[in-house]
Order: sequence, then C-alpha cells, then structure tokens
Amino acid sequence: MHETGLSEAIVEAAVRRAAGRRVTGLRVRIGGHPVDPEVVTQGIQVAAAGTVAADAAVDLVLEPMTVQCHDCGSSGPITDHLAMVACPQCGGVDIDVTGSDDVVLESVTMANAELGAV
Repeated sequence: MHETGLSEAIVEAAVRRAAGRRVTGLRVRIGGHPVDPEVVTQGIQVAAAGTVAADAAVDLVLEPMTVQCHDCGSSGPITDHLAMVACPQCGGVDIDVTGSDDVVLESVTMANAELGAV
C-alpha cells in the first residue's frame, strides 16, 4: 500500500466534507495490508498542511487481515505481505485470507467558532 497516496486521499475527502470549516480531528479505519501507523499519520499531516485540516488530530484504527492455514491449522493477523501467500508457521500455501482492505474516513471533527469543537 502506498501511504502517501492513501494519506492524500484521506485529506482530500476530509477537506471536501468540511466545506471550508476548520478540521480539528480525523478518525480513519484502515483494513487489509499492514501499514505503518506513524507513516500514515505523518503523511496525513503533510498532506493537510495549508488546508482546513492542518494540525488536525489523527485517530487511526487498524484492522489487519487474517490468515488461516489448512495445512497446520494456525491462524492470526497478517503482519507482512508474505503471509498473504504462504502460512507464516509452516510455509503452506493452502490458506484463506480474510478481512477487509477498505479505508474509511469514519469521522471528521470540525471547529465551530461559536460552540468550540463539534
């Protein structure tokens, strides 16, 4: 997954949703392939610079995919890309990979000049 493009798309969606209001927080759910949360958070902060989302707090919820091996019976979260093609325990390729690879902008918190954060 390319964290830069992902971060830019998240910020673009938040800015559209904010419709000119200042964004103070973002909650993003990322499923699927392993990503580095620090890289994604920094990418969002860089992409948000100079926009209404500059300096917004970022809350990432990571939901890794899981692998179930039919050969040895092991199961668990996918922690690297190799686990998507072979079992991390036995190396078997008779596996099922489950989970969503969706990225969802769950919420955008915006400042309201009269009421504080909304």
